[in-house]
Amino acid sequence: MKHNFGAGPCILPESVFKQSSDAILNFNGLSLLEISHRSSDFVDVMSEAQELVKKALNVPSGYTVLFLQGGASLGFTIAALNMMRDNKKAGYINTGTWAKGAIAEGKAVGVDTNILASSEDKNFNYIPKNFNIADDLDYVHFTSNNTIFGTQFQSIIDTDRPLVCDMSSDIFSKPVDVSKFDLIYAGAQKNLGPAGSTLYIVKNEILGKSSSPFMPKYMDLKNHVDKGSMLNTPPVFSIYTSMLNLRHLIKNGGVSAASDRNTAKANLLYNEIDSNPLFKAAVKGEDRSLMNATFLLNNNNHQADFDNLWNDAGIVGLKGHRSVGGYRASMYNALTIESVQILVDIMQELARTKG
Repeated sequence: MKHNFGAGPCILPESVFKQSSDAILNFNGLSLLEISHRSSDFVDVMSEAQELVKKALNVPSGYTVLFLQGGASLGFTIAALNMMRDNKKAGYINTGTWAKGAIAEGKAVGVDTNILASSEDKNFNYIPKNFNIADDLDYVHFTSNNTIFGTQFQSIIDTDRPLVCDMSSDIFSKPVDVSKFDLIYAGAQKNLGPAGSTLYIVKNEILGKSSSPFMPKYMDLKNHVDKGSMLNTPPVFSIYTSMLNLRHLIKNGGVSAASDRNTAKANLLYNEIDSNPLFKAAVKGEDRSLMNATFLLNNNNHQADFDNLWNDAGIVGLKGHRSVGGYRASMYNALTIESVQILVDIMQELARTKG
């Protein structure tokens, strides 16, 4: 058995894998991979997936759910283009690699990107707080969870400016008040489904109001809303599997229950990191991510022994990103607490034999 701690693409429930693989062979007499996206069968899939997003996150009226392509990396650009107003000025919180990507793309399309706060001074090992937000900003943008560095916003930024968030790696992992946001976007490949689709939750009031002189047809969210998220051929397999995964999520207690399970998993691992003399956390305190726990060995002489232990136990995806080093345990919704316990047992074994 494998225990998948990889940062993405995500682990998914076995039942979802089974259903989606069956559909590849036979969805409606044809493979899911060859059906027309205009067929009534797939139109029903798209509609159900959109409604399940609304149900899972309690999306209020006045918002539209879209499944597009391009990943969150294209979302950086789409967000800036659609939220740009006459001031062409926005505030960004720099908390790591993906936040920096959003800042760069905003600047590239003509937004005056003001860095409201940054944690770069300490290699992004904390979430900035108590920063000022000017009242002339077109929007404020932040990245809710930082997969590489293992930090996470524990509360929504308090502002009266339009709020935009890249929630790629923690959406559906805990409850969120969608009404606080004008635009949410998230790559599917963490807690939602396979890579290939990007979820957008857009407040209808912001549509068609961009001041950007540069607005390709595909980048304009209003065009996608007007076409029911089918302006072009959608990523059928990713959306179908996301629909199955949303069904599974709701059947098993919804986002609230997933949040409880995620908190239990994170507490189990962080308690071991903090109490085990051979390890230290890369992030301390309240800013720790429930999705991506980053940690290091206190003595790299134990690296080979630890690596052999977790590899022999069937753990995969534990190596840390080069920006942080050490290890990163990604604990998305479908990872069981039993898999986390396996990792904790290995850490304890290393302490017994090498501590």
